[in-house]
Amino acid sequence: MTTAPPVAGYLDGLDAETFDLHAYLARFDPRLLADPEGRRTLTRLDPLLFALVYLRHHLKDEEGRITFGDAHLDWCRAARRWVRPPASPSENRDAYIAPRNMGKSTWWFLILPMWAAAHGHVRFAAAFAASATQAETHLASFKKEIDHNDVLRRDYADLCAPAKRPSGGSVADTQSMYMAKSGFVFAARGIDSSNLGMKVGERRPDLILCDDIEPDESSYSPDLARKRRVTLVDAILPLNVYARVVISGTVTMPGSIVHSLVKHARGVETAEWIRDEGFAAHYTPPIIKTIGGYERSVWPAKWPLAYLKSIEHTRSFAKNYANDPMGADGDLWTPDDFRYPGDEGPDSVTHMMLSIDPAVTAKRSSDFTGLGVVSWSAQTRRCTVHEALAVKIPPGEQLRERVLALLDEWPQIGLILVEVNQGHDVWKAILHGMPVKVKTVSQNEPKFVRAEGALGLYQRGRVLHARRLRELEEQMCAFPKAPNDDLVDCVGSAVRRFIPPERKAAPSASKAPYA
Repeated sequence: MTTAPPVAGYLDGLDAETFDLHAYLARFDPRLLADPEGRRTLTRLDPLLFALVYLRHHLKDEEGRITFGDAHLDWCRAARRWVRPPASPSENRDAYIAPRNMGKSTWWFLILPMWAAAHGHVRFAAAFAASATQAETHLASFKKEIDHNDVLRRDYADLCAPAKRPSGGSVADTQSMYMAKSGFVFAARGIDSSNLGMKVGERRPDLILCDDIEPDESSYSPDLARKRRVTLVDAILPLNVYARVVISGTVTMPGSIVHSLVKHARGVETAEWIRDEGFAAHYTPPIIKTIGGYERSVWPAKWPLAYLKSIEHTRSFAKNYANDPMGADGDLWTPDDFRYPGDEGPDSVTHMMLSIDPAVTAKRSSDFTGLGVVSWSAQTRRCTVHEALAVKIPPGEQLRERVLALLDEWPQIGLILVEVNQGHDVWKAILHGMPVKVKTVSQNEPKFVRAEGALGLYQRGRVLHARRLRELEEQMCAFPKAPNDDLVDCVGSAVRRFIPPERKAAPSASKAPYA
């Protein structure tokens, strides 16, 4: 039989926008896909192809289409590491956090364990959910495929047949455990069940799956979150320190296990238990920032960008899509500090500026460039933040083009304010010949002091947000622990220029604060 082509590398570097399903499938010889041995050979190192060959019906939407989001491709790449068992304790522990309804349970409780079991990469999977019923439901889906999937049963007969005792009865084929003739074991438990010492003979789980192990916010509390974390660390992980461990889920409340993992993944802070247990966390946002400074959906076929933007202002989006419960993680702002135009409508605009907190490079490790559009109303004597964008744009022509686009979008802008603590005169060169005045500013006060000053203006009602500006508000609520604070800086610079920290008279309508 011809060996499989090196298709596993085809997925490397691809995302939902660049992945082409037809091009991917065209790489395989259809004669191999029509033959059981060919299918086994081709799918041994490729969980995505396994899903398409054996579990395609789980990938189709209501219209019969098969589409993928960024997270699905990431999970397939991650599962390929299961081919080699860990060589040391706690070596392969990962958490994957993605928007709700991304298909986490389908992939982590069904597709990926099925692939690993079929090819012998995993011999004993122990899966945990918030409740025993939830975990057993996932195992029931697994067993349904084993019982009724004709292609799977033909190609992996020993996986699909339960192990038998000499008397003829099944060794384990219950709601909570399945043991196959091949020797594979799948056990499903609620996370608060008695799990210490779980093993079959001398075998312990070599794959531990924790999917949605926390209940919804109405049934949860900080004390319960602490107890669940203790169960995870003291009862689940010790089942086998060499096991591959996967935690997948969505944030349920501030301070939850998954919320701590999100903060670890985003570089906000790392809880002691995460560091001690050696977890790597992987966060998938609902809206992806591109290198060019624009945005796209994490799963365009399911959630068009226009739809995500239309609900971006809601707390449901923050929690269920962005996995940010908008809790008070930072030291300054809380969600209650943000105010929006009332029934009387937006303030009249006396002056408007574009404030820029630029990054020196556009590398993955560099900061974002913050762009804030802020206005001042002499009538109400307060500022309004109209737009706040964090983009990765190299300091050159692309940044210039984006600035010009914002000037077209907001023709009332009369000043571009650029922080030049880094780069200095390079920004003047990039922004030469602008249709409005460009002014640079060097910040001398500590960042935290400047933020405190801006917060005081927010709390006195001197700053409005024209609408919910989720990214800015997230940064403010997490400041100074957020991985990025470019929007806090650029908006704060504009607000403090319109309303100087010294208690001087605010600028009048006849005198622009641009000098």
